[in-house]
Amino acid sequence: MLRTLTPTRDYSLTYRMIGVALGALVTILSARVVIPMDPVPFTLQPLAVLLAGMVLGARDGALSQLAYVALIAVGLPLDANARGQAALFGPTGGYLVGFVAAACVSGLLVERAGTRLWQRWLTGVAGIAVIYLCGLPVLMLTRGLDLAMAWAAGAAPFIVPDLVKALIAAAATEGGRALLQRIQPQ
Repeated sequence: MLRTLTPTRDYSLTYRMIGVALGALVTILSARVVIPMDPVPFTLQPLAVLLAGMVLGARDGALSQLAYVALIAVGLPLDANARGQAALFGPTGGYLVGFVAAACVSGLLVERAGTRLWQRWLTGVAGIAVIYLCGLPVLMLTRGLDLAMAWAAGAAPFIVPDLVKALIAAAATEGGRALLQRIQPQ
């Protein structure tokens, strides 16, 4: 059975900030695991995004990803291609912005109905869909692709790995929450 965190508003601001910072840090580190592909690289970032939402909840999960994107926006080369601000205006920009929405959606769905592994997996699938929905239009605009070409370049090669990432995130959610509860000040 899933040991759910009580709503994040019951935790101290310091504790929540630590969770948000850890969520951003895990996303930064997951960007370092990269297989270069054009125009969108393969990374472990979707796994980190889903974990942030599922473990921290909708609000703090989204904040962790917003912090990650904000760090890129100020010029830090924390994206998979180490491009900094340029990543937000290139073919990966929509995916990066989509991380915020995906963490929020996966977190919200887990908070509402995520007590079983298959339910958490489905929330992860929904989060992946949000990333694609945000990423593909920007990929189309920046590369001048139609939907079929953007799908072939920016979604199709990633579907099976992303479904596996959603399953890993779903399975790791309870452990992540237990770890956060251990570091909470008494």
